[in-house]
Amino acid sequence: FWGPPTKKKKPIYQAEFPEARSQRREDTLHLNQLTVIHAALDMVDELVWGTQAMYLKQVDRFNDFYVSAFVTASHARFMLLHDARNEDGVKQFFTDAYEAYVRLLMNPFFDSGAKVPASFDQRIRLLGKKHF
Repeated sequence: FWGPPTKKKKPIYQAEFPEARSQRREDTLHLNQLTVIHAALDMVDELVWGTQAMYLKQVDRFNDFYVSAFVTASHARFMLLHDARNEDGVKQFFTDAYEAYVRLLMNPFFDSGAKVPASFDQRIRLLGKKHF
């Protein structure tokens, strides 16, 4: 799951990586992932003011799941719910996803209120396969 929530705390993009999902336990199928991510937003908002780093590492934990966060200079928050401790992979994923996000925002034909284009979705899913 990945998405930079807006100031209204509504994600502008979210995705689930099915390759990682197949390895989860059955009892996690009923877990509402968006609720876990949303609950971690307050922790991200507190941590962002105490550091200059964009990558905040693991900010919360729920059962066997970890929530990692990355905050851009414009305070867009990228959040990832994952079940494996892979700090290097998560950091590299966020860095690559941030690059894709900046390219999307720099596109003069992209309207920030519009639906995220399929090319961006494909790029993020490719990054998910690469890093997880």
